[in-house]
Amino acid sequence: MTTYSSQLHEEQQAVTRAYNRLDALRDQARQRLAKVRAAGSHGSPTQRTERDSFATMYEDRLMQLRAVEDRLVFGRLDDVHGKRRYIGRIGLSSADHEPILTDWRAEAARPFYEATPSHHGDIVMRRHITLHFREVVGVEDEVLDVHADQVGKASDAGTLTGEGALLASLNSKRTGKMTDIVATIQAEQDRIIRAPLDRVVIVQGGPGTGKTAVALHRAAYLLYTHRRRLANSGVLVIGPSTSFLHYIDQVLPSLGETGVVSRTIADLIPGVVATHEDDAKAAMLKGDYRMRHAIEHAVAARERVPQRLPVVTLNGFKVPMLRTDIEQAIADAKRTRQPHNKARETFVRSMLSALRNRYVEQLDYQPNQAELSDIVSQLRMNDQVRITLNKAWLPMTGEWLIDQMFAKPQQLRAYAPWLTDSDIRILTRPKGSPMTRSDIPLLDEALELLGPDPRQAARQAAQDAKRAEEEQFANDTLAQAGIGSGIVTSQMLLDNINGGDDELIAQHAAADREWTYGHIVVDEAQELTAMDWRMLIRRCPSRSFTIVGDVAQTSALGGTRSWAKTMDRLFGPDHWDLNELTIDYRNPQEVSDLASEFAQREGLYVSTVKAVRHVDDSVRRVLVHSDAELNADVASRTLGLVKEFISDDGTGRIAVICSPERLPAMQSTVDNALRDGLPEDRYKRLAEQSSWDRQVMVCTTEEVKGLEFDAVIVVDPGEIEQTAPSRLVAAADLYVAMTRPTQRLLIVRTEDDERQLMI
Repeated sequence: MTTYSSQLHEEQQAVTRAYNRLDALRDQARQRLAKVRAAGSHGSPTQRTERDSFATMYEDRLMQLRAVEDRLVFGRLDDVHGKRRYIGRIGLSSADHEPILTDWRAEAARPFYEATPSHHGDIVMRRHITLHFREVVGVEDEVLDVHADQVGKASDAGTLTGEGALLASLNSKRTGKMTDIVATIQAEQDRIIRAPLDRVVIVQGGPGTGKTAVALHRAAYLLYTHRRRLANSGVLVIGPSTSFLHYIDQVLPSLGETGVVSRTIADLIPGVVATHEDDAKAAMLKGDYRMRHAIEHAVAARERVPQRLPVVTLNGFKVPMLRTDIEQAIADAKRTRQPHNKARETFVRSMLSALRNRYVEQLDYQPNQAELSDIVSQLRMNDQVRITLNKAWLPMTGEWLIDQMFAKPQQLRAYAPWLTDSDIRILTRPKGSPMTRSDIPLLDEALELLGPDPRQAARQAAQDAKRAEEEQFANDTLAQAGIGSGIVTSQMLLDNINGGDDELIAQHAAADREWTYGHIVVDEAQELTAMDWRMLIRRCPSRSFTIVGDVAQTSALGGTRSWAKTMDRLFGPDHWDLNELTIDYRNPQEVSDLASEFAQREGLYVSTVKAVRHVDDSVRRVLVHSDAELNADVASRTLGLVKEFISDDGTGRIAVICSPERLPAMQSTVDNALRDGLPEDRYKRLAEQSSWDRQVMVCTTEEVKGLEFDAVIVVDPGEIEQTAPSRLVAAADLYVAMTRPTQRLLIVRTEDDERQLMI
């Protein structure tokens, strides 16, 4: 009779074979790379550049092979003919081209995620394989054909089960890094992951339904399936915070993809990082779609006829600057349809030409070309001319334009006439104030209309000229060498001359504001305003998006509470598909039920139907009499949770969530409790952790969006509600706070707070 141990042994042989092949491929890539590097810089330019090209190819391959080390093999499919197909992170074949491992993204792997007892095709059994490093430690079988022999075999071996692999991953301690779900993707998730590239895919789902994981796996799937189309344009991932991006940054590399750009809205413009936040009302006003008109008006106001026009004296002749000259020059510039700063070149040329002609009309002879050029130079350097041209068509940077607009109420009122006096007061700020996150889409709009700073444009022109020379050199090199088979292209050669690879392409994309991506993934998309969306669509003209979020978690006043209302306006009603995830994989059933009941009672749309597991004692409510007692109780309970869930190996995460007003005092109280209650070395390790990787966080609801923890303490939820800008926002914030834990939720509050809000 087949035993469980014999099944482990059998799978160990298959897994060992896959790892041996992986090691062999790594050694092969290392040897080839070493051989190329050993050649040094000797040989002709053609030989050197070709070596550089192949060196980069081997380096890329090594990086990919190293990234898939963890859980290389995780599944097996058995068909009616007795054939077995192993599923893993990448595809592997033997030296004789015999299949060893099927890439999880390949069409042949689809049944591993989507086959059911009623729709299984020729697949009779699906096996989940659990590894600890390279050792097989568990196997679980799902028999899809109840009449197959595998039913009895799996039952006898003790491998017949259902969701064991999934539950094991859910019950493990949090690490501060999101892990991929490639081994446990569920059927409803897999269908979304494999959706067509040319559709806008919306993924609506409650907390813990796997929205983010689905979006990232979809990015990896699209890069695998549409490699040629996406290779040169790349994929952009937009997250709600830098902490969130740190949390997810290992997922795509573990799936074999490294050339993806990850950003927040706040740092999407190269060279600009917004570190400040507007209050909710100001952010809503700035996110209004009409603000694009305010930027247009602000630019147009700097294209005008000055009130006073000078008469310039040149070589004894008086040359008047006329209104008709400026009006004609402005018309000439606008006809170019170029951005403001670029069109200014036409404006200046037109004005100088008009003034030169008026000067020449006064001469009694026709000057030659050298004299005409000298006249233009004198006019260009004349202070009166220079000042007047600047007044008529001012060269500007986007940052200056935004700063001016919000520092001068009278300008803001003129540019945005729909704003009320109260709105103007909310938006007005001192000149030179730091850029906020809500300013970034407005700045992007300004940069689109203005074009680059003239000084930056000159530098870019020099870089473009150099790039053109390099590209010509690359083409000549390939032509001279007779290389044209497609193995090494001129673009590949050029990129490798400059040290290019997938990651460098991503760096180029991240450094170029005008870069357009082949696909954009947007997480926590419900928080984006109309101006945020305008900024993103500008970066993806093909409008290929994966958009994930939960309208029940919308905390931005200008965010989305109806996908149809937002998406119809952005993409049209026939160009987007809504997919809804309904199963909560993160929270225990008790936590999920409590949070869902609260959210529905507050009028939020809740899409979660059920949670997949129960955890005893996963919800605790604690009442105290006073604020002083509250802080002490929270500190004590945090210390207890640290001892229960936090490990010195870096696993385990705890969050204490409170209102912004309470945050400083709570941080101090919790820190003191940990200092007094933990061994010195353990406290020091926790205290010195990076802000984005803390095992113990004391924070507001906004900071935990998209993250998950082993245990969460929500402090005075009534107070959190009172400090929110609206009741719906308060409900969303609390819904977010309550749905962060995978094991335990504590609600600690005063008796007064309980009377304010029922949870």
